[in-house]
Amino acid sequence: MFTFTKKISSVLLLGLGILSTGCASQQRLEEYQSEVLSLREERAELKKTNSKLRQENQNLEVALMEANMQKPAFEDDASDAGLDALGIDYRSEGGNYIISIPSSISFASGRAEVTKQGQSALREVARVLKDKHSGSRFWIEGHTDSDPIVKSKWASNRDLSVNRAMAVLHYLVDSCDIDDSTCVVAGHGEYMAVDPGTSSSAKAKNRRVEIVVHK
Repeated sequence: MFTFTKKISSVLLLGLGILSTGCASQQRLEEYQSEVLSLREERAELKKTNSKLRQENQNLEVALMEANMQKPAFEDDASDAGLDALGIDYRSEGGNYIISIPSSISFASGRAEVTKQGQSALREVARVLKDKHSGSRFWIEGHTDSDPIVKSKWASNRDLSVNRAMAVLHYLVDSCDIDDSTCVVAGHGEYMAVDPGTSSSAKAKNRRVEIVVHK
């Protein structure tokens, strides 16, 4: 089967042959003219088809882009019984997935050593990270309440929050096989409160270590 380019070449050769002989019959000339007309019509049809395909491709690209913009980076889990049983909160926010571990179950007051209860909680957190978020990056972020440091060795709430985040990192890496290279540590101190209140319950909500999962 001739391609369109080969057809054009064949017709041109035919025309040159007719002209070079100088004795083209009227019938051959008409055949040549008919072939040229047919090629022009075929070329116009191909251009129309190509334009249509370009438009369809553009429409598909726009639809794909809109779908990606509407789809969140993480789907909200309906529930996670393991985390629920331990009192660990989890949510999707700003395109990231956040696991929030209350300090009440992971650290003693004013301390940065993970308790036995906290170790159990972190083992469950590690399971979720490996099973559901493999290949992601994990930001381990420490938070405290706004009460000033009085009776502990820490210079400030930020100092305490950093050391608690580091303690979580070490346990996840050393005891739960989380890849250290996938983790980032930060300490926010009292500056990113989830509850601005001053009640005991509000302060308890603010004392936490959050693992923010980034795709």
